[in-house]
Amino acid sequence: MDEPKKTETVMVRIARFIVDKRNAFYLIFAAALIYSVIGIPKAVVNNDITDYLPEETETRRGLTIMDEEFTTYGSARLLVTSIDRQQAQALADTLETVDGVKSVTYDESEEHYKDAAALYDLTLEAADGTPESKATQSAVKEAVAGYDYYLSPGYTQMDSADLAAEMGVILAVAVVIIIAVLLFTSKSYMEVVVFLIVFSVAAILNMGTNFWFGSVSFVTNSIAVVLQLALAIDYAIIFCHRYMEERNNGLAAREADIAALSKAIVEISSSSLTTISGLAALTFMHFKIGMDMGVVLIKGIVFSMLTVFLLMPGLLMLFNRLIEKTYHVDFVPSIRGWGRLIVRTRKVLPILFVVVLVGGIYCSNRCDYVFSTNSTNSGNMPDYRIAADKIAGIFGNRNTIAVLVPAGDYGSEKEVLERVGELSGVTSATGLANIEVDDSHTLTDEMSPRQFAELTGVEIEEARLLYQAYGLAHEEYGAIFQDADDYTVPMLDIFDFLCEQMDKGVVTLSEDQTKEVNDLREELDEGKKQLKGEHWTRLVFTADCPEEGEETTALMDSIRAVAADYYGDDVILVGNSTSAADLASTFASDNILISILTILFVLVVLIFTFQSVGLPILLVLVIQGSIWINFSFPFLTGTNLFFLGYLVVSSIQMGATIDYAIVISNRYTQLKQEMDRRQAAVEAINQSFATVFTSGSIMTVSGFLIGGISTDPTICSLGTALGRGTLISIILVMTVLPQLLILGDGLIERTAITLNRDRVRRFHNGTVRLDGHIKGYISGYVDGEIKGTIQGSVDAQLTSREQPAFQPDTPSQSAPKEVSKP
Repeated sequence: MDEPKKTETVMVRIARFIVDKRNAFYLIFAAALIYSVIGIPKAVVNNDITDYLPEETETRRGLTIMDEEFTTYGSARLLVTSIDRQQAQALADTLETVDGVKSVTYDESEEHYKDAAALYDLTLEAADGTPESKATQSAVKEAVAGYDYYLSPGYTQMDSADLAAEMGVILAVAVVIIIAVLLFTSKSYMEVVVFLIVFSVAAILNMGTNFWFGSVSFVTNSIAVVLQLALAIDYAIIFCHRYMEERNNGLAAREADIAALSKAIVEISSSSLTTISGLAALTFMHFKIGMDMGVVLIKGIVFSMLTVFLLMPGLLMLFNRLIEKTYHVDFVPSIRGWGRLIVRTRKVLPILFVVVLVGGIYCSNRCDYVFSTNSTNSGNMPDYRIAADKIAGIFGNRNTIAVLVPAGDYGSEKEVLERVGELSGVTSATGLANIEVDDSHTLTDEMSPRQFAELTGVEIEEARLLYQAYGLAHEEYGAIFQDADDYTVPMLDIFDFLCEQMDKGVVTLSEDQTKEVNDLREELDEGKKQLKGEHWTRLVFTADCPEEGEETTALMDSIRAVAADYYGDDVILVGNSTSAADLASTFASDNILISILTILFVLVVLIFTFQSVGLPILLVLVIQGSIWINFSFPFLTGTNLFFLGYLVVSSIQMGATIDYAIVISNRYTQLKQEMDRRQAAVEAINQSFATVFTSGSIMTVSGFLIGGISTDPTICSLGTALGRGTLISIILVMTVLPQLLILGDGLIERTAITLNRDRVRRFHNGTVRLDGHIKGYISGYVDGEIKGTIQGSVDAQLTSREQPAFQPDTPSQSAPKEVSKP
């Protein structure tokens, strides 16, 4: 009993330990599950996609400044149709009383009433995206429940609860379909139960550890579970099929479990490397949502592998009898007829593939990529997009652009506001320098003591003294040594100085004067908090233009040019349009970087796997071709594509679906040692069908379900592109790839990496002395490391550390000499 253990490989010893210590692993996973269930609520879901913009982008810098220096209230636009003017005014009064509504802007001008439709601009007390602002929006909906209305919130991201509900539906439908697929390709009904347990555990472990990163994006949080299932279900299937093969070979359950696990660890680890490579490429994106998605999905792949390696062996032992009792007939049909058809058309389809490939490159390069989720034209639109489009159809677009400039130069601010307000497409311009305090003055106009006294109700003598104190405090002595009535100060600055002196008790006003000043103070404070910061001033413009496009780009360039005339380079533009522009500026470099890294990572893995250069190039060509064809569809159908869909899906498609190509190539490489290349291709297609169909259909279905059900533009575009891309990869792998393997067989052999070994196929009858690897038939198939002498007919591929010695057969050589296995 000791001798076999001495010759066991490291993998066998590891597998034996895992199987024999399965009860300990049950406890470990139970503890890990408890930890993860507790950790799931700890993960913060970030719904603001702008948080993932690179720090150096203009939008990110501007948003940081606005968060630090300004107060930004929530907003919403409410459209009510089929309403007369009297009802519209009455409804405006009602909306003013809704809890959480700070103000309602409505009048009977064409900006707010047109074609029996009323448009209300609501300012909310809470910031956009907060629970309080969402509660206010719900209250507004209740107030207009009897009307035909459309509510477009200022924060245009789907609510986490709505996303979770949609993904719950997607996951439920996906599980039903996946169970059907697994039943179709399984050997035993109980296998499917084991698969579901393994995946559920892996999914919970992944979700329950997301809080390690502090927060995860709403995109990652929504699709991670489904993608983890689609990407990692292969691992459980590979191990289970290995186990079934060992059982069919006559091994007892425990020994079959050990043998299967020792082989599956290497096979699954190798398979996972290409998937991890594609996901790792995402982490190099400038747009940090790639890092967010990449690390979470890589973590999910690792947890899936650990669950398969450490938990599933015990489950197979635990449910062994049930697995045996629930065997069923093989539902997977033979597709050798399809394989023969593919072989017969091997001189036609590759030519067609090249033509389609060239067309795919051309069309995918002309795909209309968009960089704002409000610009996508996907079929499923959330309510806020429907409302925004309805409002735009009647009253035009309302694109808000904030301009940040250094604080303190009121004259320049006024000039910028006036000049930008005259630009074509600009519908409003708001800043401290153009807010009127009466019919003839704005907040930043220079005022004499007399003008200030008339505005605020302060006595003229008190006003003069106030101006002199202001001049002394600011080292401006003209107010002291010259006539105080000739000394002017911006109204906002002298008013702030008055309030400051009142708070210190230096200035005392009458009760009526104090009330008048405090009323004005409260009104001005609201404007100041939104428009004036410690170091920056915010100018806000609205324009009737889309969030992105040539018209919008030209307008932003014009606004920037006007502001630069006064402030040089110290100008920052912020808004959805600038966010889209920033994303567009990094897209080209991210696209090139991710494409190169994905292909490079995958090629390195494949070269080490196949010990060949030609074969990996063929595999990558096929999958890259499927990617180009995939992203030709938006161009051909006249739709646009959210840029993130391309960056993410191209990486996942290359990293994950190339596994299908690896499966067929492995089968073909093995089978061609035993039979003719064309017959090997037919058998490779037939034997690989179940694996490719199972994994591919799950990925395809998951993608199309996400794209078909989710109303979030980002998630919808990812799902649709992933489902379509996976389907295209399956088609190419099951048609073109076998043909390329046959036609490129010579290239594959010539580019094989032999590592200075004598690697040659031998046909010999007699005695062969070998120290190395042999694969072939010696009165029965042999595949292993053999050091010794073989007696008999040898038809095998040899990889020897020394030149094999061949001797002709003699009558006396009727039995093999001693053979040992290292």
